[in-house]
Amino acid sequence: MSALVVEETVVNLDQRLWQAWKSMDVPEGFRAEIIEGTITLSPTGGTRRFSVNRQVLEGLYGHLRGSGWAPGNDCNIVHGLKVLIPDAFVAPRDVEEVDHPEGLGLLASGIAMVVETVSPGSEAGKRDHVPKHRAYARAGIPVYVIIDDYDDGGAVTILTDPDRERRAYASSTRIPYGKEAVIPDGPAKGFVIGPEITGELRG
Repeated sequence: MSALVVEETVVNLDQRLWQAWKSMDVPEGFRAEIIEGTITLSPTGGTRRFSVNRQVLEGLYGHLRGSGWAPGNDCNIVHGLKVLIPDAFVAPRDVEEVDHPEGLGLLASGIAMVVETVSPGSEAGKRDHVPKHRAYARAGIPVYVIIDDYDDGGAVTILTDPDRERRAYASSTRIPYGKEAVIPDGPAKGFVIGPEITGELRG
């Protein structure tokens, strides 16, 4: 099979997935994303995840006040025909600057940082650490933060320097719970994800 045929097949699949995603009636309590050639349905999460995400958002509101940037959540982040819904993100305060032409969410090109809080279960952890890592890097999002209760007692991983072609972040720093994870770049530079948000190491 020629490279041109393969490319056309991939584009056709992307278009079909995009149309299917746009027409979906997503069940309450779930979110639908397009990740690596698949429409993925995942639950929105339980009390622990909600609490961590709320504290991240509240902290970011204060940290970004007056900067022209603001945190958000529960919004589609669109890159081409791919869709991701991070637990938290940092975008221009004037979202019209990065609004998708069809009003389907925000363009990934305008997002400065995304945060994912890992849900229980091995599949959830794998999704955030592998396919979402690749998807966010490919979209060129400068900072990707993973808050993971299930990473050897809990850890925050900060990924920076996305390489779009390799679909990977060049820099990765893992900080165990109980220590301060400091955002190194972008509008949220200096923001701390520490024990006040994550708690201490979990048994």
